[in-house]
Amino acid sequence: MDSSPINDEHILVTGSEGMLGSYVNFGVRFTKQTLDVTNLDAVLSVCHEYKPSTVVHLAGLTDLVFCERNPREAYLVNTTGTYHLALAARAIGAKLVYVSTSGVFDGTKKEPYTEEDVPNPVNVYGHSKYLGELAVRGILNDYLIVRTSWLFGGGRDSDKKFVGKILAQQNAIEVRAVTDKRGSPTYAKDLAGALKKLIEENRKGIVHVGGGVATRYDVSREALALIGSKASVVPVLSTEFSNVYLSGENESMSSSSYVRPWQEALAEYIEIEWKI
Repeated sequence: MDSSPINDEHILVTGSEGMLGSYVNFGVRFTKQTLDVTNLDAVLSVCHEYKPSTVVHLAGLTDLVFCERNPREAYLVNTTGTYHLALAARAIGAKLVYVSTSGVFDGTKKEPYTEEDVPNPVNVYGHSKYLGELAVRGILNDYLIVRTSWLFGGGRDSDKKFVGKILAQQNAIEVRAVTDKRGSPTYAKDLAGALKKLIEENRKGIVHVGGGVATRYDVSREALALIGSKASVVPVLSTEFSNVYLSGENESMSSSSYVRPWQEALAEYIEIEWKI
């Protein structure tokens, strides 16, 4: 597919303070402090001022527990905020790139999810993101929805997600990890690079981007082995952990070749950003 270099001045990025946004090294970047996506007037004002040809919408609430406990805020940011960006993109004739999640599916499929599968979210986070997808598709013709899964990144000081929690237990005698949940671990740095390439290629529609298929147990064993931890990784079922939200067994995706296998990406992440 033909591609052309992107012009930073022609791209506007929301949510640049987040984990994924911290790896995005292109475009005019806005944080939640400098652009509140829940404020339509602010969104329209910024878009009319900068007149980007592409808007990359990363801003969102991704903590599933928080979303389940605070559904009003989850829908306000993830759904209404995305609706605002879609309206603004239409007003200035820009393309909208929206990062979504494999959490829009119910997790009952045995094989990895494809772009053609029909979403059926089972928790507030997944539902709020799917409604965002519907807003984008309903308002715009020129859009790209990029679904991803099990993002990791941020480094030693900022990684509060699964990989960070596992590495924090490196000196434990044993680490319990779930074997009955599957996803597509994806390095946020790789996803940021994939977004840039997809924009250069002027891709449209829905694209899945993930680093393969693994369980939490698989990721835990690999991460602890990479740092030479002597902790024993004990396989357990998800029922051993209490959760405030529902989730299916399968969040994995049949993905494009835009990112590396999760094992390779995880090794680089730990070596460079954790310096272990």
